Parts: sequence; structure tokens; C-alpha cells
Amino acid sequence: MGELLAQARALAAAGEDSAARNAFVAILQRDPTHLAALNELGNLAFSGGYRAAACSAYRQAIQHHPQDALVRVNLGNALAADQDHAGALQAYEAALAIDPQFSAAHRGIGTLLQDLDPERAEVHLARAFAGSSMVSQPYRGSGTGVPLLLLVSARGGNIPVQSWINDRDFAITAVYMESWREGELLPAHALICNAVGDADRCPLALRRAAVLVARATVPVINDPTAVARTGRVEGAHRLAGLPDVVTPRTQLASAADLEALPAGAFPLLLRRPGFHTGRHFLRVDAAADLAAALQSLGEGPLIAIQYLDVRGADGLARKFRVLFVDGTAYPVHLAISADWKVHYFTAEMSLSQALRDEERCFLEDMPAVLGRRGVAALDAIRGALQLEYAGVDFALAPDGRVVVFEANATMVVAKPGPEPIWDYRRPALDAVTEAARAMLLRRVRTAPGVRTPRRDPGA
Repeated sequence: MGELLAQARALAAAGEDSAARNAFVAILQRDPTHLAALNELGNLAFSGGYRAAACSAYRQAIQHHPQDALVRVNLGNALAADQDHAGALQAYEAALAIDPQFSAAHRGIGTLLQDLDPERAEVHLARAFAGSSMVSQPYRGSGTGVPLLLLVSARGGNIPVQSWINDRDFAITAVYMESWREGELLPAHALICNAVGDADRCPLALRRAAVLVARATVPVINDPTAVARTGRVEGAHRLAGLPDVVTPRTQLASAADLEALPAGAFPLLLRRPGFHTGRHFLRVDAAADLAAALQSLGEGPLIAIQYLDVRGADGLARKFRVLFVDGTAYPVHLAISADWKVHYFTAEMSLSQALRDEERCFLEDMPAVLGRRGVAALDAIRGALQLEYAGVDFALAPDGRVVVFEANATMVVAKPGPEPIWDYRRPALDAVTEAARAMLLRRVRTAPGVRTPRRDPGA
């Protein structure tokens, strides 16, 4: 059995996922309770995006090996990625019941509870990083991977890099910046990618990341100092002076500030700093509605944003998303909705062929849809951000100017479902991912004495 397991692991390490999966299954056909085969089959499924299959393998391992803490943490990670927070918390807590010092379980709980129970989250994060701020991730390529430092925040707000920083070209060491201390020894590395992306949520992580990269002698992707200038308030102020760009008036405000506003300041958008995807984000239509909104959003300062009505003649709101990768703009999506709060996952795109055709036009010929002023505005925004990987959500004003909702590094490139109606979206999204991968490889090639991957950047 040991020889079969070694073979399966070698296939997984070489990126031969299908063959590795078959090898693990062959082991389980002989011994359905084999812990390593079940756990590593789950890891293989999880890394490939098959979360349900991963959870199934982990649960089977737990059934036969209830005292193994690692497999419970792996189950928790898969459930957390699938937004099953209650199930993930239960899995992490079960791991700590077995091993109270297990840092991976503390890290899982700390990350999971950032919004739900910040004080408890801090306790677990302190325990998770009591020894070191760094976690080496398994390398699954052939030979020696390019050593890469990935700077991240334990408090969320990270750039979703999984689709373009892979474990077959790069030997990745994640550095959790809130726990990193100046002077802590770093492993050898050929490239640094700062994945701390939310300036409002992660100011401490960005400050420490700036100290780390200030001494770097290798290429750096997304300088933390530039990321720190992309908070919603500062970002809106910086972009407001660009030609052909419109930004709403944006300020950080206390409850007292908001209660002192005149009736003419409404409607007004209020949001809690550091959140995305519409969470803790409300429109207050009149002063009389303010008290209920403040109660709903909780204590602490809020970001107050001028409401700009960007609905078209058909009454629908449109939100374009464009990513900038290494100086080039790539269209990502056009979400069209009857709701003022436009997100692709809540928009009516799946219900209307006409709306999908409109998005197709944008993805296939962005300059034609945005026009001269729109393209010029995007170029100005790209230059102002000074980031190798960032994006902007915006609408088009009737006169062709760009109305910015947000511009920062945390933009998600979400894969569409398997349904054929989304086939028109895939080439544009693949182009973004391939451009980001190619950017990394170009940066590595500029560093002398470093072995570079031979694989095609888009593979």
C-alpha cells in the first residue's frame, strides 16, 4: 500500500490530477478507511474546485478516524469556502477539542469570525500565529517551484489570486502580515505578491507589508503603499479630479454627523467600511429613515456616499467591471438590474437573452461600447491606481463619462456556471486569468539567477 500511496502523491505533486485521483481511488478500493488516501483525495478535489467531493472524502475520513485533527480542519476550510460558516466553525472547534494548540484550526476560526465575533477572532488569530507568521503551501509541480512570498491578511480583504497564482509553477509561502514582525527571517524568494487588497479593512497589514517590501530585492506585485491609497473615501477623492471621471461625494461620518445632515442630502448611501458584495450597505431615501438604517448598520463610523441615479432610459442600472493587469484593461462583466444595488449574482442576466447580448457586446468590443471618453477615463484611472492588478466598477453617464463606484485591488473574477448560456463570458474571463499568470512569469524572468517555469502561462 505504501508504494501505491507514494505513486499517488507523486502524480498529485506533478499536477497529474486525473491520474492521481485514480491512484487514490485504487488505494481506497483496497482499504476504504485509508486515512492518507481519503484526506489527500479530498485535498485534490478541493484544489480543483470540487468542494462537494472534497467534503465527502473528508467526512468519510472523519468517520473512520474521528481523532484526526487535520482532516477536520480541511473539512472546515472546504465548508468555509462554500459559505457554510456554521459547519466550518463546528469542524474547526472539533479539531481544537482533539488538539487545543492546532494553529491551523485557530487560524480557521479567527478568519471565519472576523465579522461575526471580532474579539473572539482576535484571540484565535493570536494563538494561530504565536510561533510564526508564515505558512508554506504544498508545491505540486515538477522540479523546484519558483519561490514566491504571498502577503495576506488574516482578517480577510485579500485579492482572490487562486486562479492565477498556482501551486504548480510557484512554491508559495503565505505571510500573514498582522502577525509579521520586522526582523522575522523570510525564506528565500524570487517574487513578492501583495494580496492584501482592502485598504479600509486591513490598514495594519498594509503598513507592515510596506515595511517588508521596502527592503525587497525582488520584483513586487501591488506595492502595499499604492494599495493603501485605494480606500473608498480617499480613492473617491483622488479619482474625482481625473478627466471624464465622475465620483460621488464620499466621506467617513459618525452617527452624529449623519443626524445633522439637511433633508436635501438624501437619498444617501451608507456602508460599513471593509465590506463588499452589498453587505452592510443601505440606501437611505429620507432623513426619517436614518435612525432605522443606523440601527441596522451598528456602531462605528460609516462611509456616506452621494447617491447618483445612473439608471438608463429603460429604468435599469448597469454596472461595468474592468480589470487592469500589467497596464492593460480587460472587460470582466456587465451586470444589469432593476435594483440600485447591482451585483452580478443578483442581477437579471440569467433571465434575459437581450441583457446577455448587451453584455456580450461589451466583452467582445469594449471600446465600441464605452466610447472615446469612457476608454480615456479608464486609462486615467489605471494610471492613478499604480497597481499591477486592480479593477474598477462603474456606470456610464449619458454624456459618456465614467461614474466610478469603486476602484481597488479586491475585484473578483467569478467563474460562470456550467450552463451553455454563459459560454460567451468564458473567453473574456480566461483572458484576464492568462494575463495575470503571464505577468507573474514576466516578473520572475527579470530576476537574475532564478529558474523560470517552462509551461505555457495560460496552461
